[in-house]
Amino acid sequence: MKRFLLYCSFCFLFMMGRNSAQAQHVIAKDSVIQLFGIVMTADSLRALPQASIIVEGTTRGTLTNDQGVFSIAVLQGQSIRFSSVGFKDKTIQIPTNLTDNQYSVIQLLVNDTAFLPATILKPRPSREQFERDFVSTQIPADQIEIARQNTDEATRRILVATLPADGREAVNMQLRQQATRYYYQGQQPPVNLFNPFAWGEFIKAWKRGDFKKKN
Repeated sequence: MKRFLLYCSFCFLFMMGRNSAQAQHVIAKDSVIQLFGIVMTADSLRALPQASIIVEGTTRGTLTNDQGVFSIAVLQGQSIRFSSVGFKDKTIQIPTNLTDNQYSVIQLLVNDTAFLPATILKPRPSREQFERDFVSTQIPADQIEIARQNTDEATRRILVATLPADGREAVNMQLRQQATRYYYQGQQPPVNLFNPFAWGEFIKAWKRGDFKKKN
């Protein structure tokens, strides 16, 4: 008896759930509306081609054709935004109490006026005017003087002597010193004081007068 009652309860719940799912499916199916209509200008009632119709909150939308006509499937209660370049956007909401599965609109868009800054057009100068202005233009010497001071030889010598070496220079110097020590490891490094070729170059420079004081 208990098994029979349990079986009847299970069948009852199954039928109720099935009927509820079917009812929800019918409601969802009935909420689909075919929205169609035309988009026009509010002042001259001219059809707007390539106007955008966007279902807000989704990635769905469409465009009007050359006659401004459109058609799109939407749901009841959804918001539809109409937009076009040079016109203000307009948003409408699909009614939720529609008894038909079609809904038509004639949407009018108002012109959106935008004020741009004034642009002054001038004619191109002639060759004579260009040469005159190029020659007579006074270029300020402030930046040139600063560049000349920065590239001065005495300034560069002071910077070389005072500025500390950066990380790359310090590492390269250390690596070169290590390479020199490894190269002469186990032997005496050469001293140019006993190098005959270095003495020959010194004598030639002495004869040429390279060590004479220049006025």
